[in-house]
Amino acid sequence: MIGWSSLKNLPLEKKVRVLYEHAAFVMAIRYYKHKINLYLLGKDYIEVFVNHKHASIDKISLLDPQHSRMKFYSDQIKLPALK
Repeated sequence: MIGWSSLKNLPLEKKVRVLYEHAAFVMAIRYYKHKINLYLLGKDYIEVFVNHKHASIDKISLLDPQHSRMKFYSDQIKLPALK
């Protein structure tokens, strides 16, 4: 099964391709200078940080359930309990 462990060491371009081909888009939030797209890949939630000012992806990372951004997600949808 494809998940974060398969994705984390790939170059950015390949991460984007894997997410496009195998992940499900969940939602998007605004967070400071980024639009963050949340995807479900296997059992892992992946965040894609899009910088609109530069028309670029700054970072792709595993969702941190302890981060304060979780409030933005939980205000809009109910995510399953994350470890």
